[in-house]
Amino acid sequence: MDFEMNENQLLIADMIKDFGEREITPYRNKWDDDQEFPVHIFKKFGELGLMGVLVPQEYGGSGFGYHEYITVVSEVAKLDPGVGLSVAAHNSLCTGHILQFGNKEQKKRWLPKLATAEWIGAWGLTEPNTGSDAGNMKTTAKKDGNEWVINGTKNWITHGKSGDIAVVIVRTGEIGDSHGMTAFVVERGTPGFKAGKKEDKLGMRSSETAEMIFEDCRIPEENVLGEVGAGFIQSMKVLDGGRISIAALSLGIAEGAFNEAVQYSQERHQFNQPISNFQGISFKLADMATKLEGAKLLTHQAAQLKNEGKPMTKESAMAKYYASECAVECSTEAVQIFGGYGYTKDYPVEKYYRDSKLCTIGEGTSEIQKLVISREILK
Repeated sequence: MDFEMNENQLLIADMIKDFGEREITPYRNKWDDDQEFPVHIFKKFGELGLMGVLVPQEYGGSGFGYHEYITVVSEVAKLDPGVGLSVAAHNSLCTGHILQFGNKEQKKRWLPKLATAEWIGAWGLTEPNTGSDAGNMKTTAKKDGNEWVINGTKNWITHGKSGDIAVVIVRTGEIGDSHGMTAFVVERGTPGFKAGKKEDKLGMRSSETAEMIFEDCRIPEENVLGEVGAGFIQSMKVLDGGRISIAALSLGIAEGAFNEAVQYSQERHQFNQPISNFQGISFKLADMATKLEGAKLLTHQAAQLKNEGKPMTKESAMAKYYASECAVECSTEAVQIFGGYGYTKDYPVEKYYRDSKLCTIGEGTSEIQKLVISREILK
């Protein structure tokens, strides 16, 4: 398979680099310090076609495939991983769930607003008591005439406070029943739907993470995505694509850290020569470059299978697992190469270092990816 960047990918990368130098890089430290979610940037991304990358043009999107999507997420992540995370969550989770499982009327109703970033999307599966164990969720929806009444709390939700619309998976059957959960679309402003605590995080601070609280929140029947009871199965399929998103995010972090380390190692002199001349440094760069290349190949392999509509649960889990661990390793080594300077906010590697860790946790921990991979192998 040939994974060289195509013309669309090259144009996307150049566009994001040009935009980022003007609109993101000068402000990323402030957003990080203040934990500011820069909504205005995402509105501009909408104008550039980056918020509906996979959405067909008939619904206002760009109509691209997963190779182009990887380029979007990774190139944004090089500039600011937190912004990259929000781009990924909006595209693959909220928008992706509606795109994959919504009926024609639902797609016409919501996708154009999401694809243009008129609305920012959120997606709610996780709860305070259920991380990897989603089957034990406590948030419920009970039928009342032609409406459903939702009660409960979702947490660790990207855009849980600022999102204009959310896809929420809640229990409509028995605890632990994989066919006892249903996906609902809830618009901001619906009575009984409100934001809760905003998390104060180690990294990814320009991406908002907050609770979503439901108190007798009444949702009409037409806001059910797919069949009642199919929400958990839908979520697992959405997360297959979501793993590609986090792999792409990890690629951007790893490559950003690697590029900074290469440049610094050639500029920094010790003992009258650049430190890149020393084997201790050059071997670190060799390891980083090799792992980064492996992560790219795994990620684009999963993307190719996704584009072709083939099963890719194992491949997307492999890509997410390997790329996320690669991001942590590359950013850690970048800090080491920078030495004391790498531990300061004068250089971006400390931010890559903090931001990278989320990639091994969000949308399925590395341990869960190993579980998914092993189950696929042993079928």
